[in-house]
Amino acid sequence: MSKLIVGMVGFGVVGSSVCKTLLQNRAIINARAGKEIVLKSVVVRDKAKAEEKLKALNAQQVKVSDNIDDILEDSEIEVVIELMGGVEFAYQIAQKALLAKKAFITANKAMLAYHRYDIAPLAKGLPVGFEASVCGGIPIIRVLKDGLSANHIIAIAGILNGTSNYILTQMQQHNRDFQKALLEAQALGYAEADPTLDINGGDAGHKLLILASLAYGIHAMPEDILIEGIEGIKPDDIAFAKEFGYVIKLLGIAKKQDNQVELRVHPCMIKKGAMISKVDGVMNGISVVGDCLGESMYYGAGAGGEATASSVVSDIIAIARGESAAMLGFERTLDDTNHLRLKNKDEIYSRYYIRLYVSDKPGVLGQVSQILGKHNISISTFLQRQSDEEQNNVAKMLFSTHHCYEKDINGALAELVKFDFIIQNPYKIRIED
Repeated sequence: MSKLIVGMVGFGVVGSSVCKTLLQNRAIINARAGKEIVLKSVVVRDKAKAEEKLKALNAQQVKVSDNIDDILEDSEIEVVIELMGGVEFAYQIAQKALLAKKAFITANKAMLAYHRYDIAPLAKGLPVGFEASVCGGIPIIRVLKDGLSANHIIAIAGILNGTSNYILTQMQQHNRDFQKALLEAQALGYAEADPTLDINGGDAGHKLLILASLAYGIHAMPEDILIEGIEGIKPDDIAFAKEFGYVIKLLGIAKKQDNQVELRVHPCMIKKGAMISKVDGVMNGISVVGDCLGESMYYGAGAGGEATASSVVSDIIAIARGESAAMLGFERTLDDTNHLRLKNKDEIYSRYYIRLYVSDKPGVLGQVSQILGKHNISISTFLQRQSDEEQNNVAKMLFSTHHCYEKDINGALAELVKFDFIIQNPYKIRIED
């Protein structure tokens, strides 16, 4: 059996899991690949730590280096796997690997969010695998590139971040407040010491951009799309959702309408009966609607060493088989894909939930309704809750609107904050029916 020699940059949780999987499942991996997969070298910052991990895996035959050129200049190595994280240095590794005529595999969604369209033309027929960059072990990249390639993708809605999903599940099912749920996630290892990108929507935004490139050929950056996190969600929002049959999830949403594509990441209220509403804890779930297939749903572990390693190894196997296609699927026809453009954030058309803490005095509701009406917004459902004991003379006004434009709801809320009866800045959550 011929061999496929690979080198790896980074040997943390995912890297060591890739090595473990290649050894543990060697027979079935080699049989499916049609070649013997050999991990020859790893490049790391801390050689001693990597050597200790390799010893524990009984993989002392793997060479350890702290010099990236030891992989890039090794003529035996045909595939470079980047698992170190970061953006610019990881992009440099991708460039150098492809220029050295080596296939490239990465799990790095942040780097791809900024540089996927820089990498694609460099490949020039060389395989570029990035299955592990979105939702860990769920093969959603292959689904969009291959399984649904006959479909125009009408919509994607995904729970793309397990940390935020765990926090929201704890808040809704176990009455935790946000801070307690976050601390619990960190204690269990579901959240990093610095969880910023998980809870502010950034991580999900990176993943959505990758999916949008595959589905629509849209070349957008994180700064171009609407991204909001879950930090502002309070128990009052959870109570409103329960009252009216909703569940709150952080969703990455892509929608195609005519020649426009809408891309956004934010908390959503979705009906309890929706398939994606049942994705709880640290799990990920993605709903894809195609014009031929209709809706299909993909569920599984979105993070963790073994789940992510599963996708990395699947890319290695695909390369060993000689499977090679355009990296994003649109390179050859990007100019002919119906000239799709990114919809302006202000043009988003949705229903909204609004939370207002206002002075508990006559006439406030009338003033609020008047301002909303001035901006073409009408109230659909309304719930007023009693003030907490420590918040005397504060009324909690929780309501949903009929469909309106993002620019109108933002304009109304910007006008409301100027009134002295507003106790806290208004908070909104979009409703996806």
